[in-house]
Amino acid sequence: MNNLPEKTNRKRTRPSNNTMQMASLEHGKLQPQALDLEEAVLGAMMLEKEAVNTAIDILQPKSFYKDAHQKIFAVIQDLFQKSEPIDLLTITNTLKQNGELETVGGPYYITQLTNRVASAANVEFHARIIAQKYIQRELIRISTEIITDAYDETTDVFSLLDKAESGLFGVTEGNIRKSYDSMSTLIRDAIKQIEQAKGHEGNVIGVPAGFTDLDRMTSGWQPSDLIILAARPAMGKTAFALTLARNAAVEFGKGVAVFSLEMSSIQLVTRLISAESELSSGKLRSGNLRNDEIEQIHAKIGDLAEAPIFIDDTPGISVFELRAKARRLKSQHDIQLLVVDYLQLMTAGGDGSKGGNREQEISTISRSLKSIAKELNIPVIALSQLSRAVESRGGDRRPQLSDLRESGSIEQDADMVMFINRPEYYGLTEDEEGNSTLGLANIIIAKHRNGAVGDVGLKFTKELAKFGDLESYEFSEGGKDNGFNSLPVSDEFDQGNTITRSSRMDDDFSSGGDDHVPF
Repeated sequence: MNNLPEKTNRKRTRPSNNTMQMASLEHGKLQPQALDLEEAVLGAMMLEKEAVNTAIDILQPKSFYKDAHQKIFAVIQDLFQKSEPIDLLTITNTLKQNGELETVGGPYYITQLTNRVASAANVEFHARIIAQKYIQRELIRISTEIITDAYDETTDVFSLLDKAESGLFGVTEGNIRKSYDSMSTLIRDAIKQIEQAKGHEGNVIGVPAGFTDLDRMTSGWQPSDLIILAARPAMGKTAFALTLARNAAVEFGKGVAVFSLEMSSIQLVTRLISAESELSSGKLRSGNLRNDEIEQIHAKIGDLAEAPIFIDDTPGISVFELRAKARRLKSQHDIQLLVVDYLQLMTAGGDGSKGGNREQEISTISRSLKSIAKELNIPVIALSQLSRAVESRGGDRRPQLSDLRESGSIEQDADMVMFINRPEYYGLTEDEEGNSTLGLANIIIAKHRNGAVGDVGLKFTKELAKFGDLESYEFSEGGKDNGFNSLPVSDEFDQGNTITRSSRMDDDFSSGGDDHVPF
């Protein structure tokens, strides 16, 4: 007897086919919607071309609550992309060809939409309200998924945090992921990019490196690329990365985020001040400065102080935390370049750090960095250590892709792999032809997914930890050619100290070894 009311209640609350709507009704709530405004916007788009131009940039098919309205807007969007007329007849005919005319309510319903509005004057205001309702529904969906996963004891909390922030970031940016792009859209975007590249001075279409020959070879750091910069300790990885960050921010006004896991923010800034003021970092650390040198510092760091460089020195940062901070920096400061110093000091966090070895964790980190580059559509430069195999190698000790430490997946995930090689570091003061290598730094592009590979010669001032172009190093004191200007030059480039080879993924970069560039 006591169980009868309970059975009756279960029968009364049994869900219907539309579970979500029924659940909302039980709690006295409906999904956010504005059906009258959806009808008004669709009607206005069928009446005036200007209304189409306005609403098409604000809305997408999923912005509409009613399924019929989604289909009608999708047809309008398709006609717009094909530059065909958009009116009552063309929409009705297209829906008929697609077999969806009766699904949306037939010709009568479409005709009624044009009677819902007398003018398209307020179409932008109405469209933005529809978009807001869609965002509210997305927030409800994401929150519901988060709550469900949070109650699941098997869910990894760090993965859940990343999923939550990723979903909310997508809503904030108005950029909910699409499942695919049509070939016509991609062709149009590719042609637009090609035309923009043609108009760029010096053919640098990405974030400039600030070095003439390097920019000529790479065309700048490209959006969504993962660039690995690797070298042995004390070779100048951090100095080179800081120079790249400084050039992009100071010379070209690009926002740059630097995540330093090895050095503190103050140490990095001290290095930047040293390079900018041309005073040794030793002097700056000791404070052994004359009054005129203090004035020299203040005179030269003005541009650096105003540069859009953002430094985070959180030690042992995980990929999840880095992703979250990078998203915020992109949203708040529109960063165009992200630098990580260095990859092996990061932790995978979440599932990537459980039940696996260090090599698997590094693989997770490198894949995540590539994912961040694609998601934010910015180049990511990640510094990496090389194994000791370089030290035991004879000759010029030229690094190879196989020297990348702890994971073969780094070279696979990377769009570009660069090495720094300073012969002077190994006590090699002359090359095979007898040319001086003092102050010479070779930037070796060992893998370039979208371009040529080869070497770029730069000068390195050890006292200032500063890299620069070789132009001022053309001749030594006695007027004798010091060798920097004798570097072989590819026919592809008309000037500069560059050695290039065609981009072959199976090319051998050793002098007779069997290390091949992976895809």
